[in-house]
Amino acid sequence: MENNTNNLQYQQQPQEESVDIKAMFFKFVRFWYLFAIAIFVAIVVAFLFNKYTAPVFEVKTSVLVKDDKGALDPSSLIGIGLSNNQQNVENEIGKLSSFSLSYRTIKRLDFEMSYYEEEGLMSTELYHEAPFTVEFDSSVPQAVSLKYTMKILNTNEYIIEAEGELIKKYIFSKSKFLEDTILNKIELKETHRFGENVDNGYNTFKLILNDKFDMEEDLDRTFAFQLNDYFSLTKNYRDFKIEPINREASILEITLKGKNVKKDVNFLNTLTKQYLDQSLEKKNQIAENTIRFIENQLGIISDSLNSAQMALQRFRSQNEVMDISFQSQQLFENLSDLQKQQAELMVKSNYYQNLKNYIIKNKDNMDQLVAPSAMGIEDAVLNKLVGQLIELYNEKSTALLGSTEKSPKVISINSQINSTKNAILENINNIIHNSNQALAEIKKRIDKLSGKASNLPVTERELFNYKRKFDLSNNIYTFLMEKRSEAQITMASNMPDNEIVDIAREELNEQVFPKKGLNYLIALILGIVFPVVYVLGRDYMNDKIIDKKDIESVTSFPIIGQLLHSDKDSQLVVAESPKSSIAESYRSLRTNIQFLVKGQEKTTILVTADMVSAGKTFVSMNLASVYAQYGKKTVLLGFDLRKPKIYQDFKISNNVGLTSYLINKATIEEIIQPSVRIPNLDIILAGPVPPNPAELIASEKTSELFRELRERYDYIIIDTPPVGLVTDAYLLMEHCDVNIYLVRQNLTNKKVFASIINSIEERGMKMYVVVNDINLKGGYGYGYGYGYGYGYGYGYGYGYGYGYGYGYYTDDKPTKKKSFFRRLFNKI
Repeated sequence: MENNTNNLQYQQQPQEESVDIKAMFFKFVRFWYLFAIAIFVAIVVAFLFNKYTAPVFEVKTSVLVKDDKGALDPSSLIGIGLSNNQQNVENEIGKLSSFSLSYRTIKRLDFEMSYYEEEGLMSTELYHEAPFTVEFDSSVPQAVSLKYTMKILNTNEYIIEAEGELIKKYIFSKSKFLEDTILNKIELKETHRFGENVDNGYNTFKLILNDKFDMEEDLDRTFAFQLNDYFSLTKNYRDFKIEPINREASILEITLKGKNVKKDVNFLNTLTKQYLDQSLEKKNQIAENTIRFIENQLGIISDSLNSAQMALQRFRSQNEVMDISFQSQQLFENLSDLQKQQAELMVKSNYYQNLKNYIIKNKDNMDQLVAPSAMGIEDAVLNKLVGQLIELYNEKSTALLGSTEKSPKVISINSQINSTKNAILENINNIIHNSNQALAEIKKRIDKLSGKASNLPVTERELFNYKRKFDLSNNIYTFLMEKRSEAQITMASNMPDNEIVDIAREELNEQVFPKKGLNYLIALILGIVFPVVYVLGRDYMNDKIIDKKDIESVTSFPIIGQLLHSDKDSQLVVAESPKSSIAESYRSLRTNIQFLVKGQEKTTILVTADMVSAGKTFVSMNLASVYAQYGKKTVLLGFDLRKPKIYQDFKISNNVGLTSYLINKATIEEIIQPSVRIPNLDIILAGPVPPNPAELIASEKTSELFRELRERYDYIIIDTPPVGLVTDAYLLMEHCDVNIYLVRQNLTNKKVFASIINSIEERGMKMYVVVNDINLKGGYGYGYGYGYGYGYGYGYGYGYGYGYGYGYYTDDKPTKKKSFFRRLFNKI
């Protein structure tokens, strides 16, 4: 017997943990209705989400950022020398995404008034598609973000409703909010006529039906409209994304997502146009400044030129002198060359003084700066310094797109700007000093030639003086006209640095939300995941013993039997339903016990558990019934002296029993009661409840009882109290051959079982585990078996019930099958 026990224990040693795919599958199959419900609900939610969610579309445009401006840039004609710098792609992204460019774009679009169609829970924007137009007065304060609901009554009248809180007023003509004006609570409902001026204290406007109005369709529709301020519109439309098409390319793709394709297309195309216009404006800025400066100078010199010309003509007509002598002509030509030099020096001297004053007065920007090269000044140092100053201001402007004046980068740029300004002022002062010296030197030479003219005849001398004044003014005027023509040619030939590769098109839009196919796929996945999580979480959080792994993980004691759930009214199911599947499970247990005690003719079997309701009494009675039906003389002892129950099921008296024998008030013959319904089975009840059951069990009288019973019976079945509550079972184990520890599926606590079974192992006691109350419909099974008997497969799919079928066990009467929906709701 010892060898057999060792072999059985060896077979039941815990093996390495592994995932049983088939067991997991049947575990999920048991909860098929959860998967069906979850998938159905998820699909319905996805359908409703796709149907009632306003779609979001994506439109795109692309811009080429030219990294290298060609050496033949037209701006080089006036020597500006600033447009040939490479533009950084990151800087251009900063410009495109700047608030100022978006704000400029919004002001050039007709987004101030938004039109909607209300359809239940959905609101669809109608851009250029509404059957009416709202004309508002931009010069008066208007309430913005106040949504009016509008319904057309007929071709003459309409009704509007509005509700709102904390509404601000905005002046569109000045692009600013009206200060200290917040409308707290707005509620109105009014009827007006089309074309009538409406002034409700919040807005001033009038509605006009347009050519999109359809009498048959539009009378049943509900519309809405609202005014939007430029600031809010800019914030709403700045969420576009800008990215290079690849790492090496300087082509930027601008992507905008929105609910109205036409509106988004207009915004992107206007944005890129304004971007190029802004670039061209900056490029033409120096040329415009040059033209403006020259025209100011021309306005001054033109008066002097006209005056000198009139004086010369008057002198010639009065003195009838049309020309001068050869000597005077030679003298005048020399003087004319000096005057031409003097004219250029005077213009440049005026520019130097103007540049100095401009740099001193303008501390924040160089918008009106005229480059030295534009005036024909070839001073390399000054041109370089002015170019650096303009470049620093451009760099500062770019830096401010993403930072503030207090950022370290902007502070560093401001420091460089101040240093460059000081260097320019110092350089200008030196140039002005040198220019004044040059003018003084030329003046001396002119005075010297003028002194020679005093030797000429009076008439020629006077003509010489008139002509000298005229030529000086004329030379200055001619020089300025040449420079203005150069600047105008440059300005006319300028082109934007960058260009649009592809404009945004309505036909190329792509719906990005909701993605219907993806939503259904996600719904399907979630419909599967949630039940899986529930089932696995249910197992993880469950503290009851469910399958054999829960037992094998805490003990090496073998599992020798699995008893099925009984739905019979009687507790004596083996006796009353001998051909049932549950009766067969008891016979399988009997066979396994015979294997354990092979070669032993008489056997004492103890049945205990760690808690009440595990089914000890039920199992004891039916196990005794199995042995009695086997033709063996069997006795059932009710050793649960504290809470006897066996007498109730056998319907016999509990007045005399074990306690009576143990206290010497009855003989063994007096306490033995034969079973009326089951041949070969005798019953010894507990008797009256004693005050000291443990002491009675530990007495020598108990040993005497077992010696006497072994002489009379082949099998002794003992029903004991729970081993986890009292010590009675431990005291009885020394008299037993097979100790059965009963585990009830879905009831026995894992931790309690582990604690008690480990304590039994530490005491060196022998114990065998039997799993009770296994439900064939539960979906949880035990793949036990030792090469004999019956293995209980996954959900007993390969064992009792399904393996043999209810048709084989004639005492198992299948219940009437319920409808699908009734079974489903019963499960729920």
